[in-house]
Amino acid sequence: MIMQKKMIANHFERLSNTDKTGEKAVYTFVPGNLNELIWSFDLLPVHPEINALQSAMRKQSGDYVLEAEKIGHSEDVCTYVKSDIGMMRKGNIGPTGQRLPEPSLLLLSYTGCFTFMKWFELLKQEYKCPVVMLHVPYQADGRITPEMRFYVTKQLKDVVIPKLEEISGKKFDLDRLRTMLASSARSEDDLVHVWNAAKNKPSPIDAYFGGVYYIGPIFTAFRGKPECEEYYKTLRAEVDQRVKDGLGPITPDGKMHKEKYRLVVEGPPNWTSFREFWEMFYAEGAVCVSSTYTRVGGLYEQGFRHDPDHPLESLADYCLGCYTNRNLPSRVDIIAKDIIDFQADGFVVNSIKSCNSFSAGQLLMMKEIEKKTGRSGGFIESDLVDPRYFSAANIKNRLESYFQMLEAKS
Repeated sequence: MIMQKKMIANHFERLSNTDKTGEKAVYTFVPGNLNELIWSFDLLPVHPEINALQSAMRKQSGDYVLEAEKIGHSEDVCTYVKSDIGMMRKGNIGPTGQRLPEPSLLLLSYTGCFTFMKWFELLKQEYKCPVVMLHVPYQADGRITPEMRFYVTKQLKDVVIPKLEEISGKKFDLDRLRTMLASSARSEDDLVHVWNAAKNKPSPIDAYFGGVYYIGPIFTAFRGKPECEEYYKTLRAEVDQRVKDGLGPITPDGKMHKEKYRLVVEGPPNWTSFREFWEMFYAEGAVCVSSTYTRVGGLYEQGFRHDPDHPLESLADYCLGCYTNRNLPSRVDIIAKDIIDFQADGFVVNSIKSCNSFSAGQLLMMKEIEKKTGRSGGFIESDLVDPRYFSAANIKNRLESYFQMLEAKS
């Protein structure tokens, strides 16, 4: 936690000083991001979803959402978008209280979320800066074909890299990219080791609520950087020590002493009441041993690693392989396998009102997962960063009923 806080603080400090340093910012998204490529040109990545969720955890997003609705954005629009638009309208002050720089480039790598395209259309109207789109084919048949890989790689060569050269004023340095990808792969090895630690009983980690902290550096601005690699080495060592000592996860209230239920969770968390939401689980002895949201930026446990020997093809595979770019049968298989591999007692679906990328098809998925595993699912509803759609009493009642059912079955 100490390392990560320092990394994030330093990054936002650097972003706030671009008017003095002359550095340029590239706005992009978390799923399928090209962070190593951006850093290889000495450009600074900014992730609007991260700003939105950080603002929500600091109780700032509600006002931003209302600000966006005042200028005509519907209640059904993704609340990440509305939080970002509202933040921009209120001076573009980031979650740390420092002003964010305007983008020199909007880099859109579409990975299963059509909202991203509309989001950047809105930002283009505000910032009047260039947009580059990396179109990523959808895995309709649940697999990456050579044609898909070639299509994405060609766009990287012909469209994305030339635009990054133009914006940065620097020539593409393939060796520098290779070095960063090698670093990413080492971090990814350590993260998978941490995820697999949850197969122990008790699990030393909570892979959903705690997991959102573990993915911070690798899914956002730091993948490919030495500090990211150091972070995951340290995290791995800490988790290994917890396994050795037979300890459960750390919660906001301290050590979790008894693991009663092991769960897999589908869908993003609610950020506006994150701690209260988490407490509803750990107060009942429920530990999340795996989650789909914490792999939205990469399913490394399935074997993917950024590959310095095939740099552009590797970036293409990363974009193509994102969770939200996979069809529903693939998602069902991922969750069902986790339930078995992590010896979960059941699974919970958190259906997000304004996130179609996750919530579309979840009830169908739930039925299929129950058929495949024989484990029962629980269903709750909330939202990403709009506090109006977090009903604590309703969620708590549903979870308590679900836990009672698990207890009766045990």
